[in-house]
Amino acid sequence: MPDLSPAQRQIVDSPLDSRLFVSGPAGVGKTTAGVARLTYLLSQGVPGDSILMLTPQRTLQEPYIEVMQSPETIAGGAVTPATLGGLARRMCDLFWPLAAEQAGFAKPDQPPIFLTLETAQYYMAHIVLPLLEKGYFESVTIDRNRLYSQIIDNLNKSAVIGFPHTQISSRLDSAYFGDPAQRRVYVDAQECANLFRQYCLDHNLLDFSLQLEVFGNVLWPQKIVRNYLTQTYRHLIYDNIEEDGPRTHDIIRDWLPEFESTLLIYDENAGYRRFLGADVHTARALRELCQEQIELIDSFVMSESIANLDVGLTAAIAPEVTSNIEPQPYDESTLAFIQTHYYPELLDAVANEVKQLTESGIPASEIVILAPYLSDALRFSLTHRLETMQIPWRSHRPSRSLNDEPASHALLTLAALAHPQWNIRPPKFDVAYMFMQSIQGLDLIRAQLLTDIVYRPRDLALAPFDGIKADVQERITYSIGQRYSTLYHWLNEYCNSEVLPLDHFFRKVFGEVLSQPEFGYHDNFDSVRVAASLVESVKKFRQALEPAQGVEGSSLGQEYIRMLEDGVIAASYVEAWNPQEDDAVLVAPAYSFLMMNRPVTIQFWLDPGSSGWYQRLAQPLTHPYVLSRDWRSDQVWGDADEVRTSKEAMARLISGLLHRCRERVYLGLAELSETGFEQRGELLKAFQKVLQFQNNS
Repeated sequence: MPDLSPAQRQIVDSPLDSRLFVSGPAGVGKTTAGVARLTYLLSQGVPGDSILMLTPQRTLQEPYIEVMQSPETIAGGAVTPATLGGLARRMCDLFWPLAAEQAGFAKPDQPPIFLTLETAQYYMAHIVLPLLEKGYFESVTIDRNRLYSQIIDNLNKSAVIGFPHTQISSRLDSAYFGDPAQRRVYVDAQECANLFRQYCLDHNLLDFSLQLEVFGNVLWPQKIVRNYLTQTYRHLIYDNIEEDGPRTHDIIRDWLPEFESTLLIYDENAGYRRFLGADVHTARALRELCQEQIELIDSFVMSESIANLDVGLTAAIAPEVTSNIEPQPYDESTLAFIQTHYYPELLDAVANEVKQLTESGIPASEIVILAPYLSDALRFSLTHRLETMQIPWRSHRPSRSLNDEPASHALLTLAALAHPQWNIRPPKFDVAYMFMQSIQGLDLIRAQLLTDIVYRPRDLALAPFDGIKADVQERITYSIGQRYSTLYHWLNEYCNSEVLPLDHFFRKVFGEVLSQPEFGYHDNFDSVRVAASLVESVKKFRQALEPAQGVEGSSLGQEYIRMLEDGVIAASYVEAWNPQEDDAVLVAPAYSFLMMNRPVTIQFWLDPGSSGWYQRLAQPLTHPYVLSRDWRSDQVWGDADEVRTSKEAMARLISGLLHRCRERVYLGLAELSETGFEQRGELLKAFQKVLQFQNNS
């Protein structure tokens, strides 16, 4: 157990019947105390299977899971790590006969089928596409996958907030003042949500929103269900409660008196999942049910200088947040600037600085490069520079479609070549990129040359390397040819054997070829992570559609690829959040880094002049603030509300980043941004105010 402060020790050693509410900003050791408290409970003889460990999302459970899997952990039953959504799914599965008929499912005698975000979008597409042809959403100019996901997001918010899904349109409409055409969009979105919900009830499909509604409205009030839960779980540790929705807090409020001991952990100035329905107010209200409130103040992460920078920036962004705190000057080494004229020069300078930092002894894992949004171009340009300098890196973009990831796109191209019966004809560039991704040492020029010779799109077939002219073989090189031949013969052998379900195919080609030495996935940990997410995605797609449609898993591969080509947004997979290589620079959007909840020594902030630090994403079909519990139905959302919430959100974001930074922030400034425009964003203005105060101090 790590050394603990007196306040942390007070939390850990509290009596076994304590109800504790622990609060404080990031970096003060709240989760460390929570993990130590879990260890203490087990050491005192509390059975592990009587402990429920809740977090808003699975990735926040890692510190607890590491302890539970440690060989030093005392035996005595397994602790249950869960989210309320995961718990709801288990209860729906376990008490399905009790829930099915009362919830209105058409086939209560048949088992439920649980949907992921991807499979929910798949079914949503089947419902919405015919309506698009009838003129629905004519005034909306967003990609179809974003349209599907926003309708699903509305359903999720209705479940997370706790209002009937039939009220989505009326809530959005009552707060809107503007173009009348937008009101029609809300009506269309409501009709699609209603049709999707009815389709789910007719076919025993449970997306996240329906799982939560069935649990909260049907099962939780049942005495048999509540007795099962209260008798099974006697102790609760609930971390990051501010990132959960009010419906979860309602259930915990009802459940809390039944626990022998509880530990609720609240992160001050957080609530980064507001766009997913997180509610800091209902979370903080749980403190009144706890006998003891403990506030942790002293940071184990931030230096005093970083703390001063945090206060100064927050005051510059949202003065009302720090009205009672006097800004103090920070140490000059805390904030460094990298300034260039053109954006490519900035990326060169950032990569060079990262190289110098790693050579000075700072581990690559202690460095993150953050941007408000991480475009494909920025990610490729930056990671290519890091690779050239032999700096290990990894990236994470949770909302990115798996079809957009080079590693998964290569696997999907391989699948199309291995299944000619699907009649999916990859273009030559995709095949060339697949060769480059799959074969170590193959550059794009030689990959295109090889593809032009061996790939025949009309026949959906590859030719052997031996049939290539000798001078071209020499140009491609025989070592590359040998690796290509291995892949070619493997594909031929597979085509002449029994067809496997797509996830089984990916496991087979990955294990037998792509992960072997001299092939592209052998030591590329970012590609391995993407491949793992792809396999899990395909498996869940097959498990959801096989019983629903009565078809074999092997024939679902073509349907899955078509779904990804439509741009379906990937679900969140734990593999995507966990580092596959400990010592690697992280390249990620700022909010994704915050939800990883881990401190680092050095942070690079790119594009401080971008509006992405300040403005929320345009979502014409939904609204995170209007669809919240504290928004009154008679209020109209205006420009003043947008400015106020944008300032508050940016202040939370910046403060959250600084609370996870030990030593230094680099600000990457290019006179012309990635898109070629001059930098003039709100974050840049806040830095100018801080620098002005610093110079006058």
